[in-house]
Amino acid sequence: MEENGPKRVIGGVLVKVLLHRRTERGMRLEEHASRCVRRGEVHELVTTDHRETAPGSRIDRVGFLGFAEITDAGVIDRGDQVWIGGHHVGTVLGFDACHFPNHYNILITAPVPVSGADLDLRPEQAVRFSYD
Repeated sequence: MEENGPKRVIGGVLVKVLLHRRTERGMRLEEHASRCVRRGEVHELVTTDHRETAPGSRIDRVGFLGFAEITDAGVIDRGDQVWIGGHHVGTVLGFDACHFPNHYNILITAPVPVSGADLDLRPEQAVRFSYD
């Protein structure tokens, strides 16, 4: 039985760029494959080359892109495509809640972990989560 129907694109704007990478970060993948986000919330965008989606999976190899303010509330799902400033960054792997309720780490699968410096990101660039 099909569970998910169409949904809106989630928009945002980059508010802070991060420049570093880690190889032993120790994030843990949340059991939830989707999270609701509200307008005005700020969440961290993190790339990884990990592919495992089992709840509790350890995520060590990461690149930090930055923080994004949500401008269009909605639901972010595992598998959503992530775009920043017109550049395709990767696919939502899931969420780490080690800093929640302050913010979620939105984990984005990419071929290699990249940082905001690697992608030459800048504050005010548009961020988009879409299910293409």
